[in-house]
Amino acid sequence: MRATKKTVGKEDEMKTKAVRLYGVNDLRLEEFELPEIKEDEILAHIISDSVCMSTHKAAEQGTAHKRVPADIAENPVIVGHEFCGEIVKVGAKWQEKYKEGDKFVIQPALNYKGSLAAPGYSYKYIGGDATYIVIPHEVMELDCLLPYSGDAFFYGSLSEPVSCIVGGFHANYHTKAGSYVHEMGIKEGGKAAILAGVGPMGLGAIDYAIHCDRKPSLLVVTDIDSARLERAAKLLTVEEATKNGVRLVYLNTAECEDPVKALRELSGGEGYDDVFVFAPVKPVVEQGDAILGRDGCLNFFAGPTNAAFSASFNFYNVHYASTHIVGTSGGNVDDMKESIAMMSDGRMNPAVMITHVGGLDSVIDTTLNLHKIPGGKKLVYTNIKMPMTAIADFAVLGKTDEKFAALAEIVARHNGLWCAEAEKYLLSHSEEI
Repeated sequence: MRATKKTVGKEDEMKTKAVRLYGVNDLRLEEFELPEIKEDEILAHIISDSVCMSTHKAAEQGTAHKRVPADIAENPVIVGHEFCGEIVKVGAKWQEKYKEGDKFVIQPALNYKGSLAAPGYSYKYIGGDATYIVIPHEVMELDCLLPYSGDAFFYGSLSEPVSCIVGGFHANYHTKAGSYVHEMGIKEGGKAAILAGVGPMGLGAIDYAIHCDRKPSLLVVTDIDSARLERAAKLLTVEEATKNGVRLVYLNTAECEDPVKALRELSGGEGYDDVFVFAPVKPVVEQGDAILGRDGCLNFFAGPTNAAFSASFNFYNVHYASTHIVGTSGGNVDDMKESIAMMSDGRMNPAVMITHVGGLDSVIDTTLNLHKIPGGKKLVYTNIKMPMTAIADFAVLGKTDEKFAALAEIVARHNGLWCAEAEKYLLSHSEEI
């Protein structure tokens, strides 16, 4: 059965199916009515959403999460914030700027009047894990509804996590001796390290680091999982990095007698200008601190669920070596525009981040158990039924299922990666939700 956009009529145009959060670990897939859009709102059809660990945290914490409203038991919110879709109906206020049929992505970090409220965490009628949504006025007022023209919707979904990576690189800063001016961004031509760096976001960071306009000369990527390191080295090669002027080194710190010593030796003994910590693990944070060079900036990228999480930091070096720390939890509109541009012109291929694909019916189990499911990004197509399935399992499943056999053949032609061809096939050969 073909999974396609439904015809919008007077009787059913406001029907949606969505996953909503009611409380701690209380997610429900429901069908309900959306309100008629106001003159300053937009009705949209969601095609894809990728599941973020932040959504898992929101489900785990419920109203204790800073972005989740206190009244979700009575007014549940639609989850998911990494989504891409098509505009269905435009309120009068926005008809000069947006048109029906336009593809779009959303920057969910609105920061509207200082509020932490964001699509996928805080709203009754907008979130990525839905078939149809109502986009509220503040999204358009802040220019957070962005046009998207890519040949696959999943790239649009990944533009949000990629924008978080872009924002992290821009948030780092450096100083000059005798000056109080902060120079924003990683040190161009400097030495950079990405610790615990071969998860989905780490892979995106490697891709960005070797293809962006402000590159390090040395990039060391660590992890303790040899299989993940091998996959990263296969997809984001040393040769590709060298071609772009970056010396790329993958290091399994579990195999090092003294990881800090090994990392500092790779830097020539000087330490690193920019260190990114991609796991909220105390020893990893402290390892990052220990390898900072003079004026080194540590970016604590991966947010913890424990509000009391802490780690030691060497304040002797803060005083005498000007080491410092920043934390980033998302990108802004400009970061998202940069991520879309880099994907559109082929400089980045965030498909390396995706290891699983499923339908809307897979969202609840995937979100609640995300920390237990190995691999990278979990991609959801919101208008179909399909268990969350590892791309690596397509070939085996294809022995008894024609659809998976075809998908296995398609991804094999694309270095084992999800791709536009696979998306089109899946959407045309899947049962509608």
